[in-house]
Amino acid sequence: MNPLTQIKVEKITLNVGAGTNADKLEKGLKLFEMITGSKPVKTISNKRIAAWGLRPGLPIGCKVTIRGPKAMKLLKQLLGGIDYKLDAKQFDNEGNLSFGIKEYIDIPQVEYSPAIGSLGFQVCATLERPGFRIKKRNIHKSKIGKKHHISRDEAIAFMKANFNAIVGEE
Repeated sequence: MNPLTQIKVEKITLNVGAGTNADKLEKGLKLFEMITGSKPVKTISNKRIAAWGLRPGLPIGCKVTIRGPKAMKLLKQLLGGIDYKLDAKQFDNEGNLSFGIKEYIDIPQVEYSPAIGSLGFQVCATLERPGFRIKKRNIHKSKIGKKHHISRDEAIAFMKANFNAIVGEE
């Protein structure tokens, strides 16, 4: 098999939406630091939505992004929290996947913390192939060819082969 067609995990993004609830935001920050060991960042509102009590500059959630070998290890651990069961609709047409974890105590090797309580979050995994850098680089950006894109079926096969995921049909 051509080494340039090998799929790998580029990054994993964990996300908690807290809205205007500052207590939930602080719990989310503690949770992500406990799970990943990395410092999460707050997400800030850009729009004013009076009905929801939002205004620009208000923190409404938090997220943390993990890359490299640590991302592979963390993804395997997070999939354990949902018993390695994914649905085909959780994959997009670019090969990325996202799923939710209802309570963080479902994740293996993660202990309950009374300071955090019960909290769930979203997990988004971005998949890539070698050569995807051409769409992000500063000099001479270029598009990725159609044959080099990751399809939904290729992403599902990658998850089954590397993570022993059980993928159900839509």
